[in-house]
Amino acid sequence: MQQSLNPAGRCARTAVAVTAFAAALGLASQATAWAHSPSSDPHSFDHARHDFHHNRHHQRRERRDGRHQRGERHERGHGHEWASNLWIRQLVAYQVKHMTLAEKVGQMTQAELQSVTPAQVRQYNLGSVLSGGGSWPNQDKHAPLSAWVSQADAFYQASLNGSAGIPVIWGIDAVHGNNNVYGATIFPHHIALGATRDPELIRQIGRATATEVAATGLDVAFAPTVAVARNIRWGRTYESYSQNPKLVADYAHAAVEGLQGNLRRDNTVIATAKHYIGDGGTTNGNDQGNTQLDEPTLLRVHGAGYRAAIDAGVQSVMVSYSSVNGQKMSANKHLITDVLKGRMGFDGFVISDYNAIGQISGCTNSDCPAAVNAGIDMFMVPQDWKAFINNTVAEVKDGKIPMSRINDAVSRILTVKYRAGLFDAPAPSQRRYGGDTNVLGSRQHLQLARRAVEESQVLLKNDDDRLPIDPGAHVLVAGPGADSMPMQAGGWTSSWQGTDNSNDDFPVGQTIWQGIHAIDPNARLDASGQSADPSQDKVAIVVVGEPPYAEFQGDVAADSRIGAAGEDTLDFAQSYPDQFKIIQRIHDAGVPVVVVLLSGRPLYVNPLLNLSDAFVASWLPGSEGEGVADVLFHHHGARFTGRLSFSWPNGPCQANFFADTADNEPLFHYGYGLTYRHTEHIGDDLPVTHHAGACGDTNTLTATASNN
Repeated sequence: MQQSLNPAGRCARTAVAVTAFAAALGLASQATAWAHSPSSDPHSFDHARHDFHHNRHHQRRERRDGRHQRGERHERGHGHEWASNLWIRQLVAYQVKHMTLAEKVGQMTQAELQSVTPAQVRQYNLGSVLSGGGSWPNQDKHAPLSAWVSQADAFYQASLNGSAGIPVIWGIDAVHGNNNVYGATIFPHHIALGATRDPELIRQIGRATATEVAATGLDVAFAPTVAVARNIRWGRTYESYSQNPKLVADYAHAAVEGLQGNLRRDNTVIATAKHYIGDGGTTNGNDQGNTQLDEPTLLRVHGAGYRAAIDAGVQSVMVSYSSVNGQKMSANKHLITDVLKGRMGFDGFVISDYNAIGQISGCTNSDCPAAVNAGIDMFMVPQDWKAFINNTVAEVKDGKIPMSRINDAVSRILTVKYRAGLFDAPAPSQRRYGGDTNVLGSRQHLQLARRAVEESQVLLKNDDDRLPIDPGAHVLVAGPGADSMPMQAGGWTSSWQGTDNSNDDFPVGQTIWQGIHAIDPNARLDASGQSADPSQDKVAIVVVGEPPYAEFQGDVAADSRIGAAGEDTLDFAQSYPDQFKIIQRIHDAGVPVVVVLLSGRPLYVNPLLNLSDAFVASWLPGSEGEGVADVLFHHHGARFTGRLSFSWPNGPCQANFFADTADNEPLFHYGYGLTYRHTEHIGDDLPVTHHAGACGDTNTLTATASNN
């Protein structure tokens, strides 16, 4: 630690800060003494720090012992009047002043779970740890709650034993529930929630997610994503609530309120608005691509969610991999420092994305003064974190990075930790929800998820009032998505892309087939549809959809780079001919067809619509397949209320409904959604358009139309 300054030369402002520092810690007698004679003891600051840690140690032990005797759990930071922003600023200023450069850079560093140990957290005074998609304690995909909490306790204790004594924070991509944890509630993805038009539902989902994250002992949710997706080729479209900035803003505010709320009183988690800025506006929807917009339009469209999140008090913002007008966002000082921190008034900390700094010209994954100087405060450097610390320390000493920038970054990080009550919190296992097995995948949360599924289903077609289905009817259930938890959960579930999951990875919830069978025991499952028979099958529910995917792999690329979803256009029948043949087979057998589409974006499905009597956009509903079955059968009064939060394409390459091109009229407009009472007739003669090869830069209907 650096030596304390000689107090004899302290100015009045410093004396006030010391007084507030002592009072904030409950050291009233010292506060009075220091206020009147700050120079009476040449080591006042050191004594204050000693008293602080000494008193806090005994107070924590007394509180912990008392809680154990009474069988109580700790509610983080409740009732501490010293947690005002003024006192926090003074505490942080004092603390930063007495930290070494290495300790400061350590606080700015976030390492990945698989690349760091508790001993290293202590040694390097690391500020944060993350679990990326598919990263679990002991690399056990089915790691129990106890393993997460035990690991959290180990990191926490190690951080307090470091020379800086600052509690570490552990973050996770909890983007639709605590989706990386075995047994968690898996809520519908954002695109589905956008169809509900229900901000209060979003707030409740955020709160449920926060408690399930807190149950694991973690502190930070890398959520919500507040992207405004403007091109549905983008593989992360399903992470966007809507193409409409106003709806995204409403949901961003509600999500932050739910996830974070009043950090010190609500036992929630630190929320992270991401990915700043323009990630949903890239050319052709290319992931990590380039958004080309003038600044007023950029901020009006893609900044709407951030303004709302900041208004709700969000404490962390993650910067996008993408570029704006050719400049990587991770190095864009104007948009990070001048706009986000300045004009928007964001006073939390800014974090980079996973190894994103390595994409900046002149930088590597472990060395990027440009990103530090641009205004990023915490660096997600999963594997190369040691080198990052060494390089950054050297560059400060060499003058490439000013100390003022380091002090600002660390001050922001510590401020958030104080606001979250972490300096006053016990070990994660002793917090209100820590290790609580009654929280993870609780009945209450599963019921909330089921409600979200019901509200998010969008009825696109219902000719001849095919829906709702009579629960007593003999129903054939077909399609690869009918009994597939991975398909209905999508990417960012249990693992990064979600492609290596099976039904066994979902101990809670039920598939759509299981939900149907619970309502109608006479229903039968034949995934291939080979046994379709109009003499016994009154109707067939065919569940088809995209396989799971996440960022980059899910892009419908303009350059024939086919992603994991197997798509180089938006044409479902062309991309998944085997699934289309199931629908065709059942239709040709004379059985009425209800298609349920599982997808992370609107797709060109005119050929499917022509073969179906009813058609439901189910999106990626998550773990509660019963919610889909509920609206198909009008079970317990469930009905279709969902409305499109994205326009629906009328051609295989129609992806950007804001492009100024000819023939850009969607098949279904934003806001469309039928109910049981609608009598609109879609028919079976929608024009069918085919497109050879990838879409390239095309956004129109380029092939000759033909009727089915």
